[in-house]
Amino acid sequence: MGKGLKRAGLALLALALVGLVGLATWEPFLAERGDGPPPRSYRAEIIRDEYGVPHIYGRTDADVAYGVAIAHSEDDFRTLQDVIAMARGRYGAIAGTEGAAVDYMYHLLDARGTAERHYPSLPADTRALFEAYAAGLNDYAAAHGGQLRLAGLFPVSGIDVAAGFALRQPFFFGLNGVIEPLVGDRMLRPEQGPTMRAVPPGRTAAAMPLPWGEDGALAGSNAFAIAPSKDPGGVTRLVSNSHQPLRGGVAWYELVVESEEGWHYAGANFPGSPFPFLGHNRDLGWTNTVNRADLVDVYKLVLDESGTKYRFGDKWLPLETRTVTLPVRFGPIVLPVRKTVQRSIHGPVIVNSTGAFAIRYAGIDNLGQLDAYYRLNKARTLAEWQAILARMDIPSTNFIYADRLGNIAYVYNAALPDRRPGYDWRGVLPGDDPRALWAGPVAYEKLPRYVNPGSGWLFNANNTPFSAAGTGDDLDAGDFAPELGVELGQTNRSRRAWKLLSEAGPIDRARLERIKYDMAYEKTGYVGQLWADLARLRLAPGSSGEQARRLLLDWDFTADNVGRGDALALLMIRDFMSAEYQNNPRPDVAAAVVAAADHLMRHFGRLDPPMSQLLRLRQGPGPHAVDLPLDGGSDTLRASTMWDVAEDGRLAVRHGDSFIQFVEWAPGQKVMSQSIMPFGAASTRPHSIHYTDQATLFVQHRLKPVRFWRPDVLANARSRRIVGSSR
Repeated sequence: MGKGLKRAGLALLALALVGLVGLATWEPFLAERGDGPPPRSYRAEIIRDEYGVPHIYGRTDADVAYGVAIAHSEDDFRTLQDVIAMARGRYGAIAGTEGAAVDYMYHLLDARGTAERHYPSLPADTRALFEAYAAGLNDYAAAHGGQLRLAGLFPVSGIDVAAGFALRQPFFFGLNGVIEPLVGDRMLRPEQGPTMRAVPPGRTAAAMPLPWGEDGALAGSNAFAIAPSKDPGGVTRLVSNSHQPLRGGVAWYELVVESEEGWHYAGANFPGSPFPFLGHNRDLGWTNTVNRADLVDVYKLVLDESGTKYRFGDKWLPLETRTVTLPVRFGPIVLPVRKTVQRSIHGPVIVNSTGAFAIRYAGIDNLGQLDAYYRLNKARTLAEWQAILARMDIPSTNFIYADRLGNIAYVYNAALPDRRPGYDWRGVLPGDDPRALWAGPVAYEKLPRYVNPGSGWLFNANNTPFSAAGTGDDLDAGDFAPELGVELGQTNRSRRAWKLLSEAGPIDRARLERIKYDMAYEKTGYVGQLWADLARLRLAPGSSGEQARRLLLDWDFTADNVGRGDALALLMIRDFMSAEYQNNPRPDVAAAVVAAADHLMRHFGRLDPPMSQLLRLRQGPGPHAVDLPLDGGSDTLRASTMWDVAEDGRLAVRHGDSFIQFVEWAPGQKVMSQSIMPFGAASTRPHSIHYTDQATLFVQHRLKPVRFWRPDVLANARSRRIVGSSR
């Protein structure tokens, strides 16, 4: 009997091991196999300058795109794999439950379907660009199998890369702020935009508040354009000052591209893109800031008793329903999790305890942005550039523009839905009313826009477009219909920038740098309210909280590492800024003061340590690790927006000033530019000298040259190689 039990135990152990092996290996075999792009030969030259920034040359634009994929893979193949996994609905097999949530979004939004439906109709040269980029990723993966994180992820095609665009774009304007509460069966945050009170006659819309805005930890940026009339030397200037995560799938990657077909551009892209999203060519440049227009509408559906049909007008339509499998990694195993996703004529549907809700958002089922960004890269004039934006293919983000002829412009770019008057577009809409369903965006002419204002300057700092050019030049909000949903809010950065630009007089390079790196807070808005609350607050006499309160009342309102209250103020303001930005309830002031005081006393033994000891730029480990003092605050023009609290109590910044670029067209001279990144070009390669070689410059408010012109590139080249494939 003992031997029988032993054999049974061994059999069970073998079965368990087989099961474990199965759970560890099933996902790549059951995942949909990818197809590579059609066979084609590519050849590109990659020259890296003294900072490792790649300059990619090719005969055709497609050759260059191939080289972009190779160069980016050399510097950050790890993140590129994350992005490709997202675009294939397999990110959960890498990142566990958080990745599975992204995969759920992938299926819910039908990112793959959008790509498959519309990719074939894109212009041939745009598709060639994406196929070449996919070929570059495939070739790098094939040559570096030891770096692969997920079996069967490659080869990829242009459609795979396009699906990544379809998935990610809506989250730049805050779609997650709608989906996450609905999935979690929670209340939705109030929405940005003018108040809407009217409802259709004889009908009452649900009174649920709508959320709005991208997560405060992920939205930001400053942008400035200065006309030659404002500069003492007649120079036209453009400043790109993007605030993005310093690492990951939406962190900037700097590059310069040039082909014999006329593509020549210096700027930055995100992992998974064959072209830059901002920067400049020979003739013009632009940059972007996140805007928070009303680009999402939620509809409450009326379901039949079976829950499989919904009423739309006088018809009952079937809910499109399918079951998907989400791979979810737990340690060494990957579990298959089945989920149901549904769609209606409005868009994706989420069912919770309060009903069934359909979501419709700007750019839904549209892939035109792939072509639009490519064409913007090659635009030569303001008219050509505006004509591309006028297609309304890029769903969101402000565009700030300047060119060699001295033109400056600002477009509040947003595919604003063409909504019918008479509905409460800030509330939950009746899903059974066909009149409440919009088909597409308004005409480009209805967007707030500025071209060559009399002030000679334009800016945006994630604020309303009605504060952009100064007194007498700012647009009037009353001239725009409330149905457009144009945001009305301000940030401290916008209040500060408007004031500094208005008071500046002539704006030369030195003054523009002082404005961009300004670290002051205006004593108004949420900051003014917070300090008024602090003045009224009463805490226990002699307590650390009360001492902190008094120190804050004496603060100089600058996050410059000089004032005694800088560290305390940094800890205080972040959460109040976030609440204001996201339309969330304000934190409790007393609790915030006590928490900030406790943190500083616990880790520093004092309430007034130098802020430079608290706020750090950290990257490591490895031979090129850095741990440097940083300045700026959560809502200052010099932005240190979000951070991770380390075990030693220091704040390791993870989001804020990222890619910074100053562009200049001086009279009679070619374009020149300077830039800086927080760390370096090789952002996930700890053993590369370019892992952190820009960090010291970054913390010192210094820039490096952009090697835009080929003779300059060759004179400063540190490596030069040809890459290619022949099929």
